[in-house]
Amino acid sequence: MIEVGTGGTFVERHGLAGDRRREEAERVRAIIDELGLETIRMSWPDQHGLLRGRYLSVPTFLAAIDDGMEITMAPFFFDTANGIVFNPFIKGGGFDVPELSGSPNITMVPDLGTFRVLPWAEKTGWVLSDLYFRTGEPFPFSPRSVMRRALEKLSAVGYDFVAGLEVEWYLTKLIDPMLEPEQLGRGPGFPADPPKVRPVAHGYSYLLEAHLDEVDDVLREFRRALTALGLPFRTNDDEWAPSQMESTFDPLQGLDAADGMTLFRSATKQMARRMGYHATFMCQPGIPGFYASGWHLHQSLRDSSGGNAFASGSATITDVGRQYAGGLLEHAIPASVFTTPTINGYKRRRPFSLAPDRAAWGIDNRAAMVRVVGGPGDPATRLENRVGEPAANPYLYMASQIVSGLDGIAKRTDPGDPSDEPYMSETPVLPKTLMEALDALRGDAFFRAEFGDRFIDYLLMIKQSEVNRYLESIGGEENLAERSGEVTDWEQREYFELF
Repeated sequence: MIEVGTGGTFVERHGLAGDRRREEAERVRAIIDELGLETIRMSWPDQHGLLRGRYLSVPTFLAAIDDGMEITMAPFFFDTANGIVFNPFIKGGGFDVPELSGSPNITMVPDLGTFRVLPWAEKTGWVLSDLYFRTGEPFPFSPRSVMRRALEKLSAVGYDFVAGLEVEWYLTKLIDPMLEPEQLGRGPGFPADPPKVRPVAHGYSYLLEAHLDEVDDVLREFRRALTALGLPFRTNDDEWAPSQMESTFDPLQGLDAADGMTLFRSATKQMARRMGYHATFMCQPGIPGFYASGWHLHQSLRDSSGGNAFASGSATITDVGRQYAGGLLEHAIPASVFTTPTINGYKRRRPFSLAPDRAAWGIDNRAAMVRVVGGPGDPATRLENRVGEPAANPYLYMASQIVSGLDGIAKRTDPGDPSDEPYMSETPVLPKTLMEALDALRGDAFFRAEFGDRFIDYLLMIKQSEVNRYLESIGGEENLAERSGEVTDWEQREYFELF
């Protein structure tokens, strides 16, 4: 219980006010007035890293700055197909949380520092929100809250988290949105038919300027909008497969990194749809010739002096950086649920594929799970974790890295010698399926201690529902090995439009 008073607004009663918030509120009110905004989207990231929320009139939003906005917590019952995993009408709402009995409302409070004006939506503002019970307690299943706690632990020992985003994704031309009644799915747990698309360029060339020029009119709009949103856009590249893109961003610190990834995915999908295209962050779409995409997470720590704790004047990486890498490797197997949370994401984990299949590290080696980028005298020295998929929940992915790396530092974990041949190293093999990853997390004491039993058990149940539906679609677990090499119709229906 963190309630600090009985009078005043929700923000005042629960100790969420302060000079900084008052300054941010004045800034937001001035922007709304100056630009004549008419609608504000109050959004929050769910357990899958998807944005949900409400459109508010300006007067309603201005009231919500101090009083919050109540909203149903029902989406937290859903798996990736909006299948209802928990029974909300039993004691504890199926979560064993008394406050969740009966699927009650929770309160979203806007984080005013995230306020943006959307370039593609007329007179529309956007803001991320944090979720609370009416008592003022943070909502326990909010992934943004999970990352906040990880950052607080990091800060307590004198470090800040810095991350650079390097994300592969697909841009396709929308041919048929598949909106006929018989194509809309049979209800919760039964996704609609995925849209029909075609590639926008040829592939298997990598970095070919001509392919980028073919879609320059679309990428130009993305670039302008992302820059207008304040995201530190860096590059767009032509990736390996037809229609496969890669976008990179300059480093972001702390929660801004996960917020930035969330906003980037949402903005890209929304703008693409408005222009008659479909963007997807599904790892490997079920389209002939489409290869798996990755999300390479570059990360380092900033120390109390503002310097890079991984950068050395004489060594490839500091002892702190080595120990952080050791933590990433030690906890990589159960962390797979956070870095690669979909059935489809495990299509990447093949040897000799430029994606990691085991928990190895290397110096500027793209076959390794953890790649050291930089070297002696390079102030930008960092670790690149190449294991993630683009559909990963940014908050859980990054939180898992922070607590793993911090554990490595605390225990002075030695990662061993870096590998020159990661695919042939005698290091632990990463899970080859989501089912293997769930089993590893289920029995893992470390993440249970870091994220709490309640959150881990909740996430395991959500993901197990997804697994169960997949296994049913392929005729049972006995067919798993036979079907593992293909992208099934179930995966295309489940992930292609959603992510």
